[in-house]
Amino acid sequence: MIIYPYKYEGTWVFDELDIGLIKEPFVFGIPEMLDTLVADIKDASEGFKLIFSKKPFPGYQFKLTWIKEEYEGNWYRLNNTHEGWLCPALLKYFESAPAEIFTKAEKK
Repeated sequence: MIIYPYKYEGTWVFDELDIGLIKEPFVFGIPEMLDTLVADIKDASEGFKLIFSKKPFPGYQFKLTWIKEEYEGNWYRLNNTHEGWLCPALLKYFESAPAEIFTKAEKK
């Protein structure tokens, strides 16, 4: 799956018009994970391609591991160093919260 995050008013957001998400913000630790993921992408704040899957794929950069469900969202851990909460919009992409999410960022 692919989304195209960008910075809006200082935080990472994305649009997915087909499912009614406009400027859907990433919050509670996820922005810091995205900052790490795009550190080598010039002008990433203007938009980048985020590929994600519940299964590993060639060239994935990060693996998020599920921790727990809370407040209708789900907490994930990155490399035992960062934790972040993904809101219920996650379930627009997966039937249930995956045990792992594999990600890769590319220039848009």
